Amino acid sequence: MRLPAGGHASRRGLPWVPLLAACLAAACLSGPAGDARAADAGVLAGRIPATVSQGGLVIARVPAGSRVSVGGRPVRVGADGTVVFGAGRDEKGPLQVGLTAPDGRQRALRIAVIPRDWPIERVDGVPPKTVNPPPAIAARIQREQAAVATARERDDGREDFRGGFAWPVQGRISGRFGNQRVYNGEPKAPHSGMDIAIPQGTPVRAPTAGIVTFANPDLYLTGGTVVLDHGFGLSSNFLHLSKLQVRAGQRVARGQVIALSGMTGRATGPHLHWGFNWFGTRLDPLLLPGIEAP
Repeated sequence: MRLPAGGHASRRGLPWVPLLAACLAAACLSGPAGDARAADAGVLAGRIPATVSQGGLVIARVPAGSRVSVGGRPVRVGADGTVVFGAGRDEKGPLQVGLTAPDGRQRALRIAVIPRDWPIERVDGVPPKTVNPPPAIAARIQREQAAVATARERDDGREDFRGGFAWPVQGRISGRFGNQRVYNGEPKAPHSGMDIAIPQGTPVRAPTAGIVTFANPDLYLTGGTVVLDHGFGLSSNFLHLSKLQVRAGQRVARGQVIALSGMTGRATGPHLHWGFNWFGTRLDPLLLPGIEAP
């Protein structure tokens, strides 16, 4: 199974856990491999998925009191055994998941990563100084992006992500996650989120609750920028904003207006860039629980 870049599989065929409630109520593993793992003394009770798409988020459950690592990185385990992690755009897999059960038994799991096709996306008319900035500007960009990266490393026990996600704005998708970007004819990094074309000044709402960990009205590349942390290392970022209506450290509710859309930074027209991360791993907002493709 290959998913199109930025595409959205049907709910029936999704390779990841679409809703936390479903993961808590039924096994995410199926087929012989799933049966074998679930039969192994119930260590995982079949609640770790067998596959995940590139750019996909996994919300799963293990026995409470377990210790879990993904790719060698220890991850937070909730009081009821909830764990979250994701597969990046270029992840080839399999994801290596280590689990130590409360009784000390250890398991090493391998989650297959389903590849996707990544079309080329050409963006012309971008100010040349934002495509190839001079050294002083390049240093500024590096400092600003480092500050945003630090905000994404927050890891606390809030579980705001449990409620699922809603669109921050309604509009036409003008840029897909993962597509190879070519600015003014020059290949650059793949697109790190989803662009939604909307009029200037459109209210941007929190897709789910969280704490603002970064808010700056004037970053060089991304203009008005907000990072909203949803707990367990999951965060949303909103770029090219014309006006911020929140501050760092503020808690916001699902649906609360956090900013107005714009075209600040490297942008050729008014739109909202919505990115989503598991720590430093960029994920596809279209594959979040609760988000339906338009």
